[in-house]
Amino acid sequence: MKHRQWIKAGLVASSLALAAAGSARTSGEATAPAPTPTAHRVSFDKYSFLIDGKRTYLWSGEVHPYRLPSPELWPDIFQKMKAAGFNTASIYFSWGYHSPREGQYDFSGVRNLDKLLDDARDAGIYVIARPGPYINAEVDSGGFPLWLTDKPVRNRSPDPAYLKLADQWMTQIDRILARHQLTDGRGTVIAYQVENEYYNGSPAGREYMQHLENKARADGITVPLVGNHNATFVSGKGAVDVSGWDYYPQGFDCSHPSQWKPAPDMAAHRFAGEPLFTAEFQGGAFDPWGGPGYAKCAQLINDRFANVFYKENIAAGATAQNFYMLFGGTSWGWQAIPQNYTSYDYGAAITEGRQFDPKYYEDKRIGYFLHAVTPITKTNALAAGRVDNPRVVDRARINPDTGTQFHLVRHGDTTASTVEAAHLTLSLKEGSFTVPQQAGTAITIDGRESKLLLADYMLGATRLVYSTSELMTDATVGNRDIAVLYGRHGSDGETLLGFAAQPKVTVLSGTVSQHWGKHGLRLDYRHDGLARVLIDGGQRPLLPLIGDDQATQRVWRQDTPKGSVLMIGSHLLRSAKYDDGTLALTGDGDSDARAELFAGDASRLTWNGRPLAATHTASGSLAVTLPVPQPITLPKLDHWTRRAGAPEIARNFNDSKWRVANFTTTSSITKPGTLPVLFADDYGFHTGNTWYRGHFTVDAHHAAPSGLKLKVISGGKGGAFSAWLNGHFLGSVTRSEIGAFSFPATMLVPGDNVVSVLTVNMGHEEDYDSTGENRTARGIVSAEPIGADAKAVTWRLQGAITDENPQRGPYNFGGLYGERHEWPIKSGKPADWQPAVLPANTAQPGVTWYRSNVSLALPKGQDTSLGLQITDPPGRHYHAMIFVNGWQMGNYIADLGPQHRFPIPDGIIDPHGKNNITIAVWKTDASPGGLGTVSLIDYGSYTSPVDVTAIR
Repeated sequence: MKHRQWIKAGLVASSLALAAAGSARTSGEATAPAPTPTAHRVSFDKYSFLIDGKRTYLWSGEVHPYRLPSPELWPDIFQKMKAAGFNTASIYFSWGYHSPREGQYDFSGVRNLDKLLDDARDAGIYVIARPGPYINAEVDSGGFPLWLTDKPVRNRSPDPAYLKLADQWMTQIDRILARHQLTDGRGTVIAYQVENEYYNGSPAGREYMQHLENKARADGITVPLVGNHNATFVSGKGAVDVSGWDYYPQGFDCSHPSQWKPAPDMAAHRFAGEPLFTAEFQGGAFDPWGGPGYAKCAQLINDRFANVFYKENIAAGATAQNFYMLFGGTSWGWQAIPQNYTSYDYGAAITEGRQFDPKYYEDKRIGYFLHAVTPITKTNALAAGRVDNPRVVDRARINPDTGTQFHLVRHGDTTASTVEAAHLTLSLKEGSFTVPQQAGTAITIDGRESKLLLADYMLGATRLVYSTSELMTDATVGNRDIAVLYGRHGSDGETLLGFAAQPKVTVLSGTVSQHWGKHGLRLDYRHDGLARVLIDGGQRPLLPLIGDDQATQRVWRQDTPKGSVLMIGSHLLRSAKYDDGTLALTGDGDSDARAELFAGDASRLTWNGRPLAATHTASGSLAVTLPVPQPITLPKLDHWTRRAGAPEIARNFNDSKWRVANFTTTSSITKPGTLPVLFADDYGFHTGNTWYRGHFTVDAHHAAPSGLKLKVISGGKGGAFSAWLNGHFLGSVTRSEIGAFSFPATMLVPGDNVVSVLTVNMGHEEDYDSTGENRTARGIVSAEPIGADAKAVTWRLQGAITDENPQRGPYNFGGLYGERHEWPIKSGKPADWQPAVLPANTAQPGVTWYRSNVSLALPKGQDTSLGLQITDPPGRHYHAMIFVNGWQMGNYIADLGPQHRFPIPDGIIDPHGKNNITIAVWKTDASPGGLGTVSLIDYGSYTSPVDVTAIR
């Protein structure tokens, strides 16, 4: 069969490409000499992607490096993906994250993409690169840089002014991606997505897409070009090589997590000559300010969702699935869009705190199956087997070469939650069977569940005729075959194995009955714990391990050039490597030290570099005892100091160096309500808080305004603004854009009077529809003096300083006084900070900074995930920004929520050293209150090889 192929033209081309890449390296990029690359071929046909001619099921999860600002933790995420059976990561690359100013690009430190892609390669993970230029992703401006908010261009279009800017980014990012492509052997990038969720199939839209594709090819991109544009660019101008689907069947309302919508039939969305590819399929959901919280999103898109919906895609013939998100991370700093808060946990399989959601284990069970059962990569639809329960259906496929059958047994209504029992009639090579055959047993669909059953498949050297258990994985280890079968706890299971003569069967553990007949050996059992059966009599011994779904959580597989390694036990098996007779294992251990290993010959075992004693078991495995973690005790955060943080309120504050508001035109799509233009972005202030100071004169020649009417756009529910007159608090507005403030005569003074207004930019809108939404105004839109001439008040403004801290980048700081003077990094003289007690109980509105220093000495050799929690008495009204060692890791709104817990990745926090926690509190009312109690929390601690250096 002819495949469409992408391949570098020999070693000469590879060498030339390597030399060109070396001359184009930028700051922070790897410079160590690489081994001579070997070219690889990435191709595809109507069934699947192929790597060097081998069919490969792409089991992919979405991760975003800009949401984990600790590069030494990137391998942790990739290793956890690989351990769960994933072989691919889909990665957005954010233009804005790397470009603080027009023409400036930073790929150093936490932005080192060469390191990121090397980490993926080292973990054995392929990469689907998604560089935009627009990525959406619930990130500020959809990934466009902050400075683009001041450019009157037509985004995502063939507008030459826009393309000129976008091409600058594409040149930079393509240069990096090109040197990490699998096609020339220097990395594992196997596909390149052009744009993102772009559905404009007009001539202009096609011209834009074609421009981006031409640009990618000109920049040396040789892997297939893919898309998540549904059916928009399948053919014609702008067509991609493989069209993918972008589908979120449950939507994004996590308020009612038990309410499901039906699973889609993706089989209807195939394109000729291309594999069925779900480029983005729901792996969770985002949550808005004031939402139900990510725990509810994890309930909505839970392990049962993965069980039903992901297997449904397999039954439709999909051989490339990407789940958004697999690890969501943190929209640290001011990266979030205005609708969302800091956490981007997404209810994903790997939580924001790098722990395992139950969905992780369901993903692993499916992923291991797809990795082991290679016939799944080439299948055609097969007539369904007869089911004796009308509420249960079978969706079947068959491999045309091997005859292997796949039967998805589920409710006819994928939203149903009843428990149903059924029997399935199969037409197989050995004949027709109604299964299970054992009287009094059935295939049970336990609520929202589906079973992907296998028939006519070779378990190594033994034919599996059928099984009503699901297969998790199988492998030849040493001189025997091992198969892991599983089902819901307490459910019936039946497996029929084909043998020429009656084999010897030894039940090593559990309760399993055996029946020999003309079609072979039949095993009957209930799924309960982990049963073991040794079968001798075929070409090689077969060891079925029959478990319930709980038992499979602690089954791990790693493949080496010397064969597969299976482990039962441990929290995580990260890697396995044979080296001069030693089997070196790395992984994480929890309180259960028991584990056993199925592996080839090895004279010595090590675990995280230390020798590991082992004893032989009746199952032929090696029993080991793993180190257990030490208990974690976190210190209380009870030594706080405070400092006033809003000198801009004072009438005599010197604002002479602030920007004068004098613009009469704007690039924003928002029409100014008054002139001059007061939009923060127009004056270069793009993140967080912006201060305004309006001056007006009171004397015999100037009528004093009696008040001021303001319209302020912050974006989203979290917006707010506060006003003061000559240092006196006038009030705050929250959850609205309009506010009117009267000026009491007692607050006015002869001469210069000052009204101070504190605003906040909660993020820029994404430009999904190419209407310039990222240029929606932030800050004051109109300022109307009441009872005075419109020009009575002159304005100055000051916000975030873009180049303030290059290491942390353009999103870390806003425009508060303490941020402009880097208090989270340089706290100043100790005398400037006064002792404080939390929870605070002050009536004064405005900005107050709190600081606590804490030294940690957590156990070494353990990976401990930490976070901060704010606990408030009811009725408090304030915003807070949480800085840890200078990194802004949380935006908190006391009376809106829902986020109260903020994971802080190692590297940002130092578990073995000194840490500074600084919190800026903007109190929006005059009632007693302020910052609540702040405490450290432990998300989980495991013995581990993960060791992260503090970022300073």
